[in-house]
Amino acid sequence: MLCANLSLISYPANVTLDFVSQDEMLTPLGRLDKYVTSENIFNRQMVARSLLDTLKAVSEDERDCIAVLERVGRLADDSEPTVRAELMEQVHHIAIFCQENRPSIPFAFSKYLLPIVVRYLADQNNQVRKTSQTALLELLEQELIERGDVETQVCPVLVDLTAPDSNDDVKTEAMAIICKMAPMVGKDITERLFLPRFCEMCCDCRMFHVRKVCAANFGEICSVVGGEATEELLLPRFFQLCSDNVWGVRKACAECFMSVSSATSQEIRRTKLSSLFISLISDPSRWVRQAAFQSLGQFISTFASPNSVGQYFKDGEEGECNCVRSQNRCSHLGLFNRHLRRESQLHEWLSSSLPQPGDPESERELFLLTPERSEERRDSLDTVGTLEKGIAPSTDTESPDLSVPLSISSPEPAEESSAQPPDRVPEQELYNSFHFWRTPIAQIDLDMELLPQEEPASCVSVQAKASTPALGRKQLEELIENLEPHIDDPDVKAQVDVLTAALRAATLDSHLEDAFLEARESQGIHHQDNPFGVHQTPRIGHEVRALAGRTVRVGLSGDCFGQAEEKKSKLQDVIPQALLDQYLSMTDPSRAQTVDMEIAKHCAYSLPGVAMTLGRQNWHCLRDTYETLASDMQWKVRRTLAFSIHELALILGDQLTAADLVPIFNSFLKDLDEVRVGVLKHLYDFLKLLHPETRRKYLYQLQEFLVTDNSRNWRFRSELAEQLVLLLELYSGQDVYDYLRPLAFSLCTDRVSSVRWTSYKLVSEMIRKLASCQALLTDFLSELVEKFCHSPKWSGRQAFAFVCQLAIEDDCVSLEQFSEHLLAPLLQLASDPVANVRVLLAKTISQSLLEREYFLHSANSHQEALEQTLVALQMDLDKDVKYFASVHPGSTRISEDAMSTTSSTY
Repeated sequence: MLCANLSLISYPANVTLDFVSQDEMLTPLGRLDKYVTSENIFNRQMVARSLLDTLKAVSEDERDCIAVLERVGRLADDSEPTVRAELMEQVHHIAIFCQENRPSIPFAFSKYLLPIVVRYLADQNNQVRKTSQTALLELLEQELIERGDVETQVCPVLVDLTAPDSNDDVKTEAMAIICKMAPMVGKDITERLFLPRFCEMCCDCRMFHVRKVCAANFGEICSVVGGEATEELLLPRFFQLCSDNVWGVRKACAECFMSVSSATSQEIRRTKLSSLFISLISDPSRWVRQAAFQSLGQFISTFASPNSVGQYFKDGEEGECNCVRSQNRCSHLGLFNRHLRRESQLHEWLSSSLPQPGDPESERELFLLTPERSEERRDSLDTVGTLEKGIAPSTDTESPDLSVPLSISSPEPAEESSAQPPDRVPEQELYNSFHFWRTPIAQIDLDMELLPQEEPASCVSVQAKASTPALGRKQLEELIENLEPHIDDPDVKAQVDVLTAALRAATLDSHLEDAFLEARESQGIHHQDNPFGVHQTPRIGHEVRALAGRTVRVGLSGDCFGQAEEKKSKLQDVIPQALLDQYLSMTDPSRAQTVDMEIAKHCAYSLPGVAMTLGRQNWHCLRDTYETLASDMQWKVRRTLAFSIHELALILGDQLTAADLVPIFNSFLKDLDEVRVGVLKHLYDFLKLLHPETRRKYLYQLQEFLVTDNSRNWRFRSELAEQLVLLLELYSGQDVYDYLRPLAFSLCTDRVSSVRWTSYKLVSEMIRKLASCQALLTDFLSELVEKFCHSPKWSGRQAFAFVCQLAIEDDCVSLEQFSEHLLAPLLQLASDPVANVRVLLAKTISQSLLEREYFLHSANSHQEALEQTLVALQMDLDKDVKYFASVHPGSTRISEDAMSTTSSTY
């Protein structure tokens, strides 16, 4: 027993033997009693660590088991945190023991151990709390706690720990456990016991950590309680969290947006969640925008039709995107009005990012007056002052993922530890974009002439018209000029790009109106009949000032109509157009500077899901974006597309695949190995979707996969061999013989055993493919014998024996054909000078050939030849050859043959 060794540490060496003998004379319970009250902390730790061993020692006596569990209470009250933590480490194992021995220890865990676990959730020591939380979740995951105990012992304590007057750390940790428990305990307990407190904690104005935990797990709670509770109780709280004054809370909302959307109806998703998501994409915080863009494709996928396979995002291979059945039911609704979206977004952005014009001081420090710039300057001054005083700066901020590139010009404000008083809006929130998405929209005096612009009644409501004033050409030009002195800043450049795009859009609207008026005048219709009167739309000159002082000429030619056609080609009616426009903008280079350096990769990753949602009828909306991603300079973006191109081909069908995907597929074949491997891993999946004539053209390019950037990249060749096995069904026997046979024989001589072993399987399957054509089979087997059975290298002769064994075991060839072409060369290997070759021959004869009825009842000389060869092998000088020729080891099969006869990888 472990306890017997404790005296070696506790007492002098001259009395060690006496105490060891005394411990050996004690019963397990006696040793437990002796050391549970020891003054030595290490002894008490060891007692806690050896509780399971003590229980096993007395498991035959129910009273002794109960006595051991009763003494656990003493350890639970130990003043040393390490002892209590050690006890929690053993709870999971003790619970399993109690469950296995329940007839002799009824309700032991529920009565003696579970109360300790629950009590430790509020322990003053952080280590004890963490270990108890881990133990509780493990017990719940493995269903070691009775459902009644969960409801009566665990849930009430957790709800109490999240009370408003509870300790801050304990409250946050308890709420995290509640969120993790919800999927385990189910809808009923979650709704009755957890949901009211969860809704309350979402509005905790004192602890942003609690709100952040709620936001991070919001999707899990929604999926557990269902759509009705989500829409009635949770969505109002989710809207509040999305406008929280702490950017970390808003970021957590963006990350779980897909799960929340999946739990709502299509109407709520389209009318409410879409605009809410747009506000997150336009958030002042870079980290929130980054998280929103990463979740955009996933959110779009929740609009998928229930009649099609939706896109459900899960982690797999790097760059790989997997399609499974959609988790939501969706229906199609009307299209968001593009004009309303453009003006409302522009108005919201201007209101949240720019000061009021007309103030010289404001215009002089324009780039410093955005919320992030103001906070950046304030934080910088505070940090400098702190460092000058020799005090370390505060670290009570949310640390972003360091793998995401930081923009030095736009750091994010730290999360505040407490909320501002409700009667005063914080200075940094004066320009928060969320304020301008509320209903009704706040009245903001921008000191500008905002010209109203009417829309058809079928497209937009009167309220929407009143809340989306338009900006004139003059105001746009002034804003661009004000920003030009600071064009070197990436954020400012992005703002200039938006304003320039708005100016061009205004120009387009003007010219479309002119064309409309000309057409009406030519038909004798007066201007007064036109709802878009001249007095309502600003005239725009031929030239405007734009990026870095450059002049951008906006022509009045057919270019405007070309842009109109391009915009029209992006229209669809499956998802809100605003979401699609934001998704398409992810390939804009300015996004990489202002949002995320890897935003294009996230766009590529979610593209199959977006394409599935839109359907092949709307592929025209994504075609240009896909081509842009396929030519991206970052190989990670192209690699992501290469891994999912087969999924996209399945979505688009053969015609669109041939027109739009095949050229990109061909370019990936000539790309870096990191990109080519994505194509190679799903080569069969893609080629089987092509027309047979198109598919046959790739036979000429398969040999290019043998050449890699790094010759030591043997996994590339192994993957090629596996794909060739699958490709055999797509081609005729003649094509297999002409094009795939050389590749297979080349891979069989690879210096890496894993590649060779897969290639042996490939050759045996080729034999099956060619078995229906006697002429091709004869030529193939003759070459096989010549190149491998008669090879000067022992690995080649061993390969021949492997192929013969596989062909027989998998019934790739008839025994008549095998006997005619392969049996005689195979038996010649009995005199091979290399023992490993003879070992494999002995296994093949004893395990595969002699068991066949064909050879047992053969009227020809095949049986006699086999028996004579086997007798010769039984007399072999090598003991392994003699062993396998004499017995029939039932457990030794082909896969083990490869490992036993190949001593190294190379």
